[in-house]
Amino acid sequence: MSETANPDSTARALGVTLAVAFVCALLVSVVAVSLRPVQQANIKAERINQLVREALSGIEPALKTENLEAHVVELASGKFDDSIDPADFDAEAAANNPQTSVEIPRELDLARLKRRALHAQVYLLRESDGAIHTIILSVSGRGYQSILRAWLLLEGNASTVRALKIYQQGETPGVGSRVEDPDWQAQWRGRPIYDDEGVVRIGVDTGRGEDSDMYAKYQVDGISGATRTARGVDGMVRFWLGEFGFGPFLQRIRETNP
Repeated sequence: MSETANPDSTARALGVTLAVAFVCALLVSVVAVSLRPVQQANIKAERINQLVREALSGIEPALKTENLEAHVVELASGKFDDSIDPADFDAEAAANNPQTSVEIPRELDLARLKRRALHAQVYLLRESDGAIHTIILSVSGRGYQSILRAWLLLEGNASTVRALKIYQQGETPGVGSRVEDPDWQAQWRGRPIYDDEGVVRIGVDTGRGEDSDMYAKYQVDGISGATRTARGVDGMVRFWLGEFGFGPFLQRIRETNP
């Protein structure tokens, strides 16, 4: 006599299979959702690291980014804040949050940002002996038609510009957009930041009324037909190197890494 399948057993087996599949799918979904912030943070960190590597490319190709350190700095004091993971820190979001930002006094707001975050990311590229070779700062400011974003690279002495690389802008094509021209950006290399009294002098020659001969060594040429954009770059650089930007942090670097 041939055996026949028990309908109840088949139904139970099917039910168990579906239940296991549902639980597994649920677990996968929960894990995926819980890991999403971590994945996004890792993607963002890698994007930032890639931007930093691009900032260094062509400037210091012999230096290895394995010696690159990321830190979060409390801007008011210039001290590292080790309680904040650089990979998790979102400067733009912090600047837009009243609890993690501060209003910039009008007389100091050369970058025309209105508010800035209480903290900022900085990158230090060290030599094999531990001395700081390059300081990498993320800076931003308002141009003529857009927000400008750039990497500002300084010598380890925190007193000389190594490079300025503008990587995001929405200025007038063929006019203000020339701030991304490598030849124009190359003018920044080797420019001193401060005068003998410690006043920030670095910037763009935009006709501020300063003695052109006296301050020529601190300034790069303006851009013909793009005066407002050039002034935006000038204000951005001068603000972030000043007392309400990275000034306190750079002062600490000069005291410890002369």
